[in-house]
Amino acid sequence: MKIKLLNNFRVIAVTIGLFITATSVSGNTLTADKDTTLTIASDDNLDRFAESLDSLVSMWYMNSNPGLVMDTIYNSDLVHESNVSDSIYIQRLKSIVSPFKLNYNSHVKAYINLYTNKRRDQVETMLGLSDYYFPVFEAALDAKGLPLELKYLPVIESALNPRAFSRAGASGLWQFMYYTGKQYGLEVNSYVDERRDPYKSTQAAVDFLSDLYDIYGDWQLVIAAYNCGPGNVNKAIRRSGGKRNFWEIFYLLPRETRGYVPAFIAATYVFTYHREHNLKPVASTLPVASDTIMISKPLHFSQISDIMDVPMDVIRHLNPQYRRDIIPAQKSQYPLRLAFNLSTQFASLEDSVINYNREKYFPENQLVIKPGNTSTSSFSPPPGKAKVYYTVKSGDVVGLIADWFDVYTSNLRYWNNIRRNIIRVGQKLVIYVDKDKVEYYQRVAREKGGYNASASPQLADTGHDGDYIYHTVGRGDSVWSIARKYPGVSDSDILRLNNITNAQKIKPGQRLKIKPKS
Repeated sequence: MKIKLLNNFRVIAVTIGLFITATSVSGNTLTADKDTTLTIASDDNLDRFAESLDSLVSMWYMNSNPGLVMDTIYNSDLVHESNVSDSIYIQRLKSIVSPFKLNYNSHVKAYINLYTNKRRDQVETMLGLSDYYFPVFEAALDAKGLPLELKYLPVIESALNPRAFSRAGASGLWQFMYYTGKQYGLEVNSYVDERRDPYKSTQAAVDFLSDLYDIYGDWQLVIAAYNCGPGNVNKAIRRSGGKRNFWEIFYLLPRETRGYVPAFIAATYVFTYHREHNLKPVASTLPVASDTIMISKPLHFSQISDIMDVPMDVIRHLNPQYRRDIIPAQKSQYPLRLAFNLSTQFASLEDSVINYNREKYFPENQLVIKPGNTSTSSFSPPPGKAKVYYTVKSGDVVGLIADWFDVYTSNLRYWNNIRRNIIRVGQKLVIYVDKDKVEYYQRVAREKGGYNASASPQLADTGHDGDYIYHTVGRGDSVWSIARKYPGVSDSDILRLNNITNAQKIKPGQRLKIKPKS
């Protein structure tokens, strides 16, 4: 069965009590049916979920390929509800006709607030993408007789990103682990990962969810088991003395699973009531109508792109299961999905496409795996962007490099196939920057260097801020320990100069102003 621990979805900590359904509000707390008081969930743990949401959405849709989405006018006159009362949330959730228990409590509220206030851009992107993916999910769920609300699972699993890949090794829209994917008939090899195929992975997910419901007969437990595996849910049930209510076994579940059901309820709420929060879908240029052509010879995406004048990124979006931009149709046929109007065009041009630069891509008509020959390394620059390179030096960290070049950390990881933020000295990173600022960022690449945590503090001139002495934070540093290294400097001086309100928030690689140069 599926056993999956998603570090990408670290969740909010429970502070007091167990609950079933919140029914009344008093002060800053919610009172549940069993007279149990709940406090607001931990912001620190929720931030981890928010960072994952940023990464999942931006690494493929929002920032790396801006040409694939476009703004659309959508009820722009609606007023954004930033302070909705608990009673309204409760009433709206009760109004949703669903076989799911849509409880309301501090945990659900924290995720609703995340979606409707703190991460509005990401939600609007997902709303736009749902026009493409939800019909696929709904058709498969309906055919199996499962609740259509399960279409919201990929929202919290992958942020509707078919190329999402968790630290635990789960892949695709439905975040299947390798062995679970194989168990449910998904092919995974050097060229193909059907966990990323929206159609085949959805059918596998529907089968898996159906099997889980046969075990538990309760959709909240099914959702929990989908996240952490039935073994962990069964263990929690045994430790509870046989209780089979999600909220009653809450503390006995893995920590990341405790936020999974609240996040699902919040996603159901937000996608149902997004208009009330003035969340406007960002329309995707992915075609709603598409068709599949079966390919019987090896084919590279570049052959299709060059002959048919279709952007590589669009082909990748429609065919995310191919790991190296290659359709490995050597011993059996494989599908190619294109916009409906292009599928008939391909039929008339198929021979030309297959024969175009044949020896370049398939010498002697053989599949060849070259190091780095993946859809990530063959990434084409976004419109208006150009490449610059940065060579990693001792002490560099991914977040700091991203700050230097004014890019998202998730994009930097995506462009360079970085896993777990691991980079090595001497590694050459490709970074896409605005074309009109190439010279500036090339200068940044030359001037910037890493820090050495064991070295003495360095003085640094950085453009207009060259009047200060700086210290680069090393592992184990605190504001107090840094201040002790500089005579006449207090920890409060460092906090004031750097506009830091929480001394615990500094991190390795961060450059702090210490004092003005004398």
